[in-house]
Amino acid sequence: MSKTRTRFAPSPTGYMHIGNLRTALYAYLIAKKDNGDFILRIEDTDKARQVDGAIDIIYKTLADCGLKHDEGPDVGGNYGPYVQSERMRSGIYKEYAFKLVEMGKAHVCFCSEADIESQKEVTEAQVGSYIYRDPCKNLSKEEVEKRIAAGEEYVIRQNIDPTGTTSFVDEVYGTITVENASLDEMVLLKSDGFPTYNFANVIDDHMMEITDVVRGNEYLSSTPKYNLLYEALGFNIPRYIHCPPVMKDENHKLSKRNGDASFQDLIAKGYLPEAILNYIALLGWSPAEEREIYSVEELCKAFDVKRINTSGAIFDIEKLKWMNGVYLRDMDFDKYFKLLEPRIAKCVDSKYDYQAIAHILKDRVVLLNDVDEMVDFFNEVKEYDNSLYINKKSKTNEEISLKSLQYAYETLEKLDDFSHDAIYNSLAAKAQEVGMKNGTLMYPIRVALTGKLSTPGGATELGAIFGKEETLRRIREGIDHLKK
Repeated sequence: MSKTRTRFAPSPTGYMHIGNLRTALYAYLIAKKDNGDFILRIEDTDKARQVDGAIDIIYKTLADCGLKHDEGPDVGGNYGPYVQSERMRSGIYKEYAFKLVEMGKAHVCFCSEADIESQKEVTEAQVGSYIYRDPCKNLSKEEVEKRIAAGEEYVIRQNIDPTGTTSFVDEVYGTITVENASLDEMVLLKSDGFPTYNFANVIDDHMMEITDVVRGNEYLSSTPKYNLLYEALGFNIPRYIHCPPVMKDENHKLSKRNGDASFQDLIAKGYLPEAILNYIALLGWSPAEEREIYSVEELCKAFDVKRINTSGAIFDIEKLKWMNGVYLRDMDFDKYFKLLEPRIAKCVDSKYDYQAIAHILKDRVVLLNDVDEMVDFFNEVKEYDNSLYINKKSKTNEEISLKSLQYAYETLEKLDDFSHDAIYNSLAAKAQEVGMKNGTLMYPIRVALTGKLSTPGGATELGAIFGKEETLRRIREGIDHLKK
């Protein structure tokens, strides 16, 4: 049995689309589940859409996600080059294209775009659908050679016998059979000498000994044409795994071209690579276990192509947000603090203990970008309305809050130990002494310390971080605020 070899073959056209990243993930999981090889190949045949720096984005995205490729442009391998434009220089695509011409499985076409468009308009007007029927198929070998020698521009198109059917087996969608008459004869080699994406894939997958082809289900309709090429050239047909689309909603696919979020956009918004990867693994795949949190290593063991769904999966940003929060809460503190420290430092004076602040954020922060707003009160309390002191659950209003702050001030002023436990015990004792619930006494303190309705940490936690002098100063200001 041959070694499993999968490939991720993106075009360098910008940021990493979520659907493309899921394809990379599934290809990686299929390879690693069988101790196989995961190959990165750059498909840069569409020069018009190529974006400077996009290849580096591909490298960085895979590295950030822990999807280490065994072969590729940056790491080499025995099947290189791994960039299609570099492979083209060897003449391999042209060689195979003309081999197909010699076999009668392809032909040279001199038709202009105007010729094709004219035929399309006439055909659509008559029958409503269009498949290009190329008159150049009837040219003699001598005429073709003469026109090429004269410098005429040409492309090479696939020949498809319109009779009969073509079938293929997909691991997700099962056996699919199409009428050959419904297949258009696609271009294999363009007039600039570059292969089309479709043709280059067939040649490269064969030459790189790819055993499993993972891609989106939009390629289902092209697969019969690929198989006709494989058969004509005597190549082994790979195992196909076509994935359902990632949907924006029930009717629209998530699309990079429509401005939908890319991997880089999500990272910029404060999502973690591991949370994104975990979430997209579940977009279209159902694990056998009743669980949702998986590391890449765990996914390698659990992944089964038979459990990939045929219907599209809707990208739910709220579910991703929830999962991101789970990852932050479960993260080792040292790793977590390394992520948060620069964000805290950007907003909070260095006189405060950043680790202590990180601790009170840990069970509350969902996105890394939430940190700025969650700690913006440490340097100063922004202007707030006294209505914040009204809280039904804590049974406070402005009058009760004023008393609570006065009790708190006289209690905390006497404290020498200003640790969290000491603050809590002294305030709890005061609340019992004056016949208040703990929350009734402590809620107004939190408002006075922060000027906010919702904060990461309660009065005692925040007091310990602020220290005695700053805590008392803010409580005094809270008292003055309520007296206005």
